[in-house]
Amino acid sequence: MPRAKNKAASHRRRKRILDQAKGFFGARSKVYTIAKNAVDKAMVHSYRDRKLKKRVYRSLWIARINAAARMNDTSYSKLMGALHDKNININRKTLADLAYNNMEAFNEIVKVAMS
Repeated sequence: MPRAKNKAASHRRRKRILDQAKGFFGARSKVYTIAKNAVDKAMVHSYRDRKLKKRVYRSLWIARINAAARMNDTSYSKLMGALHDKNININRKTLADLAYNNMEAFNEIVKVAMS
């Protein structure tokens, strides 16, 4: 009796990897064995960088808040401490957006926190 190779499943599996490798350069998008390694590495990077993106954005928000706070003669740490002491619960994302797009509102928040 001949050995069953299950060609349909193997073909589907290879096709899925090659579809994921679409847009890669050269053999990375054409040759299954090379594409498999490239896709595995790309998946590792995408998983890791989804976590890293959160850190990068938080540091951007902090830099924006600090720059706007220094325009109001205070620092980031003093401002955040004052907000915490006054129980003003506003997250860094919103605060950075106000500092970037609506400086008047940010200045009011700083005045309330520092008073």
